[in-house]
Amino acid sequence: MATRIDGKALAAKVKAQVAEAAKGLSRQPGLAVILVGNDPASRVYVNGKERDCAECGFQSFEHALPEETAQAELLALIEQLNQDPRVDGILCQLPLPSHLDEDAVLNAIARDKDVDCFHPYNVGRLVAGEPVFLPCTPAGVMEMLREYGISVRGKRCAVLGRSNIVGKPMAMLLLQQDGTVTVCHSKTPDLAAITREADILVSAVGRVGLITADMVKEGAVVIDVAMNRNGEGKLCGDVDYAGVEPKASYITPVPGGVGPMTRAMLMRNILTAARHHQAEN
Repeated sequence: MATRIDGKALAAKVKAQVAEAAKGLSRQPGLAVILVGNDPASRVYVNGKERDCAECGFQSFEHALPEETAQAELLALIEQLNQDPRVDGILCQLPLPSHLDEDAVLNAIARDKDVDCFHPYNVGRLVAGEPVFLPCTPAGVMEMLREYGISVRGKRCAVLGRSNIVGKPMAMLLLQQDGTVTVCHSKTPDLAAITREADILVSAVGRVGLITADMVKEGAVVIDVAMNRNGEGKLCGDVDYAGVEPKASYITPVPGGVGPMTRAMLMRNILTAARHHQAEN
């Protein structure tokens, strides 16, 4: 029977540490959140981040823009926030409306305020092993492994998904902790043959029921990053939790696993940015 990794409890612990550290700063850290359009899921995420800021003693500045906002208008707002000394981090909630150039928008955020770690400079620093910020979801996974005493060194690790937000940086962080990493994707043949060899399995695909018990090694650590809704409308991940849980040694639930940790690591990145900015002044 697997140990359930409690991301919600660990996230509360991380945020409490961040809040305590922030008390020693000369001013409150600040996060600017940009929301374009009225996507209900995005609104839920933004509200959650604003609550996290309040818990950590941070300021939050929301900029809600209409769906039809022009690219130039959005870039002008980002430049204004880049210059605002109250703002330590800038977060543009994704996805953006289809008429906006997502890469251009994310690249316009000043690299020292890029608390999502999407800017090419920060991605390059991560790859070089000298990160300024850590990408929030992969960093949350690594924090969970540390908290539960799970060593990556010498382990076979399989990462399912190759997105720039989760899959690629997840593989990089595992590699930097001396894991032997295989990245799988939609073109990977015989996926189950790879997952059955994995000591640590991280799934970030977004497909309900993708990982079944027969695909998991006995005693594996199973980390479910995905956030899906099943046929009944309930939140679930990629992993068949009921089937896999008896076989794994550790497993994350959905919800209550990786999701809360992603937001907690964002708060840690904002604290890091605030420390850098105040050291410069």
